[in-house]
Amino acid sequence: MSKSTAPVELPLADDPVTCCVPLAGEPISTERAVAVVPMLKAIADPARLRLLSLVLSHEGQEACVCDLTPAFDLSQPTISHHLKVLHESGLLDREKQGTWVYYQARPEAMEALAGLFAPAPAAAPAATDVEEVLHG
Repeated sequence: MSKSTAPVELPLADDPVTCCVPLAGEPISTERAVAVVPMLKAIADPARLRLLSLVLSHEGQEACVCDLTPAFDLSQPTISHHLKVLHESGLLDREKQGTWVYYQARPEAMEALAGLFAPAPAAAPAATDVEEVLHG
């Protein structure tokens, strides 16, 4: 039985990038945690974290394996495997152009990761607090 190369398709409600509620904003549900974990596991590997960084910092925020391989002491098939993991986790999009596959970070995924670790929004000051600040 062969492994599927298609990215994991999650239902919209379970897609880790559909909602950027900070962990500090409210307790994360079990379902949400299960949906977010693949992205976190993907970047928990040093090679994959570096690959994501290289793609993001590459000209046009797009790179192919041939652009990325020289930065590693890893074979091209290993780099391709790591890129596949990043793609299947929802962090990278890919597009075949001729014989090369180009990878781009998904902006929604980058926003979701940033939003996940954002501080909780500050509560609005009470009316009396505002008046004290304004009128001292």
